[in-house]
Amino acid sequence: MPNSPTWQGVYPALLTPFTADDTLDLALFKANLQAQLNAGIHGFVLGGSLGEASTLSRAEKQQLLEEAVAFVDGRGPVIMNIAESATGEAVKAAQEAQRAGADGLMLLPPMRYYADDRETVAFFRAVAESTDLPIMLYNNPVDYKINISIAMFEELASLPNVRAVKESTRDLTNITRMRNAFGDRFRILGGVDTLALEALLLGADGWVGGLVDAFPEETMAIYNFAQQGNVAEALTIYRWFMPLLELDIHPKLVQYIKLAAAATGIGSEHVRAPRLPLEADERNRVQGLIDKAMANRPFSVISDQ
Repeated sequence: MPNSPTWQGVYPALLTPFTADDTLDLALFKANLQAQLNAGIHGFVLGGSLGEASTLSRAEKQQLLEEAVAFVDGRGPVIMNIAESATGEAVKAAQEAQRAGADGLMLLPPMRYYADDRETVAFFRAVAESTDLPIMLYNNPVDYKINISIAMFEELASLPNVRAVKESTRDLTNITRMRNAFGDRFRILGGVDTLALEALLLGADGWVGGLVDAFPEETMAIYNFAQQGNVAEALTIYRWFMPLLELDIHPKLVQYIKLAAAATGIGSEHVRAPRLPLEADERNRVQGLIDKAMANRPFSVISDQ
């Protein structure tokens, strides 16, 4: 396909902006997409946990996908997240995404049921065989309690459209394990903001980011410097960024990152219940981190890329 993802580079896990009356804020959604494009990102991931997927209707997910595909207009692959509880529903969601113009899928293991290895592989296989779209598996046992082991990847390697993994085990050794087992058969994208530079330096192909939703230029600067071997320059920005990157590994990452995106003018604080906006001391604490970072943004370093 003409816009098939390479699974290399920076892929924002996009926020889903809402209006004050709890409808999709498509104007703000497009403003964020444009900011990402301006920064030079390499692809978009829609409807993930950071995108509040569990609160979106199927119709809303379809609308976001269609709007993104039309707005991006071939300037980067649009990846739709599939996070369903039932295999049949996951298959339907994958097929709907393909019909709506998605360029690829990010596929989570079965939600709510802690499937064993055999069941998880069967789930992935059923979805992969139902579509022509390239797939990135999401390996996040910390949050989803299911680990995709090397043995499971060996079974899945026969599926040509299973091409990448979002590596969120928080075990950096897993990058080397994957390379030793499979070479370049699977692209590896770091999925934990606080380990992103380490993952890139250990050979990850890219970064599925969270704080990129608020700070796309800084995220791209880290990636570009890492690719160029300019570790000192990458570290300068990474160390500045770390207090914010730690917002990505908190249970309230959605509220925290939305607050950051509001501060940079490409997002809003509105979340969908059962999430509630931040308030009082918690909001002040997070806003303080954001304000401090904003006052010291490393523009001079970024301009030297």
